[in-house]
Order: sequence, then C-alpha cells, then structure tokens
Amino acid sequence: MPPQARLALVAALFLSSGAAMAAKVTRVDIVGLDEAMTENVRVSLSLVDAIDRETSGRRLAYLLREAENETREALAPFGYYSPTITIERTRADGSTTRTTSTVAAGESASTSTVRDVAAPAAAGELPGGDGPVTTITEVPDDANAPPSREDAEPPPLDREGAAVRGSDVTVRITVDPGAPVRVRNADIAIIGPGNADRYLADDLDDFVPRGGSRFDHAEYEASKTRITRRLAERGYFDADLSSHRVEVTRAAASADIDLVWSSGERYAMGATTFTQEPEPVVHARLLENLVYWEEGRYYHQGRLDRLRTSLTALDYFSRIDIRSDPAAAVDRRVPVEVTLTPAKRDVYTAGVSYGTDSGAGIRLGLDRRYVNMRGHKALAQLDYAQNRKTLTLQYRIPAFAWLDGWYTASLQGADEQTDYIDSRRIEFVASRSGQYSRNLNLVASVHALRERWAFEPAPEDADEPLLYRYATYTYPSLRAEYVNVDDRTFPRAGYSARMMVRGGAEGAGSDASFSQAQLRATWFRGLGDNSRLIVRGELGRTFTSDIVGLPPSLRFYAGGDRSIRGYEFREVGPRLPASPGRRAFSLGASNLVTASVEYERYFRGPLGAAVFVDSGDAFNGGSPDWRTGVGIGARYRSPVGPVRIDIARGLDNPDSAFTLGLSIGGEF
Repeated sequence: MPPQARLALVAALFLSSGAAMAAKVTRVDIVGLDEAMTENVRVSLSLVDAIDRETSGRRLAYLLREAENETREALAPFGYYSPTITIERTRADGSTTRTTSTVAAGESASTSTVRDVAAPAAAGELPGGDGPVTTITEVPDDANAPPSREDAEPPPLDREGAAVRGSDVTVRITVDPGAPVRVRNADIAIIGPGNADRYLADDLDDFVPRGGSRFDHAEYEASKTRITRRLAERGYFDADLSSHRVEVTRAAASADIDLVWSSGERYAMGATTFTQEPEPVVHARLLENLVYWEEGRYYHQGRLDRLRTSLTALDYFSRIDIRSDPAAAVDRRVPVEVTLTPAKRDVYTAGVSYGTDSGAGIRLGLDRRYVNMRGHKALAQLDYAQNRKTLTLQYRIPAFAWLDGWYTASLQGADEQTDYIDSRRIEFVASRSGQYSRNLNLVASVHALRERWAFEPAPEDADEPLLYRYATYTYPSLRAEYVNVDDRTFPRAGYSARMMVRGGAEGAGSDASFSQAQLRATWFRGLGDNSRLIVRGELGRTFTSDIVGLPPSLRFYAGGDRSIRGYEFREVGPRLPASPGRRAFSLGASNLVTASVEYERYFRGPLGAAVFVDSGDAFNGGSPDWRTGVGIGARYRSPVGPVRIDIARGLDNPDSAFTLGLSIGGEF
C-alpha cells in the first residue's frame, strides 16, 4: 500500500476512535440533601457545565471522578466532612454504572488547620464580607492529576459490541451527609478598650456557632463579619484580628475556634461641616442645630445615621452625602463632612379623583420646600369635587430646640353637600411635632373648630327648611405614633400603633365638655419567604353628655377601605333609616371597635393576592353590634408601598352586594 494511503487510513481510524468515545451528559440529579446544600453542590460541579455538550470518554471519566471531590468540598461549609456519595451513570441503552465512596471519621487527615487565605469561588468559599476569608478545604492528593489511560471510561458498546457514537448519559448523585462536625471549644474574645464595651459584649454573646452546635461556615463568617463591622461602627478603627484559626478534627468530628480581636483605642467625633452645592438655600446654623452630639464625644455610626434621617425629613435636599474619614483624624477625632444638593424649590401637583359620596373632582397643590433662608415651608392644597370641597393652607417653621420637628399653623375649610347632609366647617390648628426617638413621633396641638351641619329631610318633608346646628369647640390634642418594623415600605415583622387623646371644657372655648381617646394598632408577621399575616385593631371612646351636639367631624364612623371592608364608607353605625328617594346614612357615634385579619401571598415578582376578614361597629352605648365583611384582593409591591385592590362582601345586610376598594401607599 502506498505511504499516502496508509497515512490516510491511520488518520481515519484515529478520527473514528475519537468519535466513538464521545458522550453527552443530559441531566445531573442531586438527591439526599436540603435545598441550600443541593444548590451549593450543583454550582460546584464541573459536570453540570458539561450538560448538553459532546464530551470525550476520557473527559467524562475525569468529570465523574471530580464530582465526588467537588461534592465533598461543597458540603464542608455546612459542617459535613464525612459524607457517603453514590454516583450512578445511566446510558441511553439503560445500562447503569454505580460507584460509592465513604470517608470514615478516622480516615484521611485527622486535623485541618486553616488561616485566612484567598478562597476560590467554589464550594470552599466562605461568605462573610470584606477582608480575608477563612476556608477549610481538604483536597485528595491526586485531585489535580490528569486522568490516566487506565482511568479513562471505555466507550459504550451496542449489543453487537460496536462502539456507540454520541451516547447520552444521565448522572444521579445520591448523598448521605453523615454526622456533622460540632464545635468543641470556642475561644472568642475582644482585648483592649473594646473589652469593656457592653454592646460588643452582646455581640460576642450572640456569636454562632457556639460550643456543641454544628460548625456552619456561613454562620461563622457572618458572626465574624458582624463583630468586625460593629467595631468600626463604634469607632474602633484600629481594630484587627490578632488570632483567627479554626481546627477541624475529623477523627473526633469536632471543630475548635480561636478568634480574638484587638480593638485598639476608640475614636471620637470631630468637627462637622456642611456644604450646600451649587448654592445654599438655608442658613448653616439651622443645619448645625441637627448635630445633637458634642465634638469630642465617642464616635458612633448611629449618630451619622440619625443626622441623615433628620436631613432627609427636612425635604430641602435632593442628595445628602455624609462622610467620616478616620484617616484624617487628629488626636483620634474623626471629621465629618456633609455635602448637600438642594432639591427643586416648588413642587406642583395635580390629579383627578372620584368617590361614591364626593363625586368626580380634581386635586391641585403647591408645596414650597423652602420659603426663605430660615427654612420655613408653605403648602396650599385644593380638593374640589362635586359634593365635597376642601381647601388647606399650611405654614411650617423648623423646631430643633427640643426635638427634631416643626411648628405648624394650618387653616382648613370644608364644604360637604350630599344627598343626606349639608355641612360646612373651618378649623385652625397650631401644633408642635417632635421625633422623640427613632420609632416614636409626638404631636401636640391646639384646635379651634367652627362647624355648621344639617341632615337632609326625607322627600315627604322636602318643603321643610333645613334645621342647621352650630358648634364651636376649642380643645388641645396629643397624638403619638410608634412604628417598629423591619421595612416601612413593606413590613414583614414588627408592629405599629397610633394613639390620640383630645378634649375640651364647656365655657373654655367649647360649647360642651368632652374627652376622646382612640387607638389603632397593626401587627405584621412574615410567613415563609412570600407570605405575611396582618392583624389590625382599633378602639375609640368618647365621654360627653351631649353626643347630639358634638359636630360630625368629632364623631366615630365605621365602614370603608380602612375600616370594615364589605361595607360602604361610614355605613356601619347609628343611621337614619332609608326612605323612598333617600338611602340610610350614618350619624356617627361616640364609640368605635374594629378588628381585621389579612393573609397575603406573593407569587412571581411583585404580584400577589390576599384574603381577609374584617369586623366591628360604631355605637353609642352598651355593647357593639358586630358587622363582618369578607373578601379577596390583588396586591402589587410598588416602590411607594403596596397597591391594593379589594372585592369584599358584608355578611350583615349591607347596602351593596359587593364593594370595590383601591388604596395605594404605606401601611401606616
């Protein structure tokens, strides 16, 4: 045979041999583990990257062998070092090959000692934030060795013994994680001045894992990072880890933690400077009043966070940048630089509205964020509907001498002309608000109210003139709002409460003596990752000898979107009876009680659904006549709070078969 022919034949045989050994992994199943461990194993497997790709037999054999090592490493961060791993390979013809490996507690290296090293982005990596990462990685001696000819997977054969080209292979990895490694000794401490810091001591007490618990790498790194960050937040900028070692003894299935910080000296607050760019819109001394700490007091990040909150509440600025630079500290005093970008001075609003009682209307508003360099604010808002009209004028002055807040003077005029009431009122309110703490806001105010009202006569008495009543009330009021939740836009844990007390005395600016208290509370509880439970309750009580003479704006009502869904606005409570040509309508009451339970479930993205039960009553004496409504709703999580659309049905003779409600915004 000519040399050229022999060469061509050899090349053809070589190419056909390579093709015969080709295989394709179509699926990799991992069983026996919980969701978190399963996902960590999957992202660690090189075999997963080969799915739906033509792979040589030699390469596939190497990937299967590495799958055992990679699975073992992926379980180590969860504290499992002695798993039993079974790998099954099933070919297209149904033939199966199974291998099982176990590393007993007393086998392999008995102890692994680790220091902070750069970790690979694989199963050995321990999450935990900035800086070095503690890793525990046990690698077989031959893990990185290339596959030998003896290790190569032989090509699959058909029944006649011929090589099968492009054989599909499915892989099933079954894992028994075995007994976890548990913490035997935990030496965790802070030395230096930080040792006497009670907040840092609380963090040390909360460190996990502790003695006797499973050594979970993620918990360990999260606890270590939390203390490191807390040291920086509390001004220990020279803090460093003087000892950071974990020993895992597989023979004893135990881990020993040696973790010690050296805190160094604590820094103090330095000078605070404010810069408004491109030009100032309020006096610097006004902003300086928000700095409630004294220069030289101990440093704490929470002070800067509170300053940011106060500046945000002013609504003067579109951007707030607060920087503290420990590197520029002099005598361990950290300077604070605040750079502010003014927001647009005037905000104009316009919109349309519609209500079953108020009819169609428009809303117009002007909000002047800063009137002058002293930071005064002004607001004008008009709500003009067919049957209900309201004009509000407001002026606010910053008040920082006692608590962050405002002196506010407002004047409101309202006119309501419906098929059952003719009401006009004008009210002046002077108030002082203050942010008492992070969660508690207080408002003290004085009200001067003049109101005229008359209920429409029945059609058969249409010729009779309206009998107007007039009332003048001057009274003080105190309102407290407490909010302690994990997220104000969409809370899943915590509660809120709002309490109001007010009262006036006959002969002291009021036509009759009265006192009134109202409490509304909401409790939030997350259920799993996508659900939450919301429980609401409201109580109101009025003490007066002249409930008939009390103007409608000072009475309690029930029914509507924010009360008892399934009933129309103000439908529940004492009412004048319906008559031909006129429906029944509420008179208002001296007492109020409502309760609500709502379950929300969110599906993909921001969309969700809800079911709810509301019940309650507005009543004058004795016990309440409970009215209950049930319904379902659609939910959408928007950046400004939930959008809620509810369809509800009252169970106790409501005026409407169903009610439809729409509300947008926060929960409070």
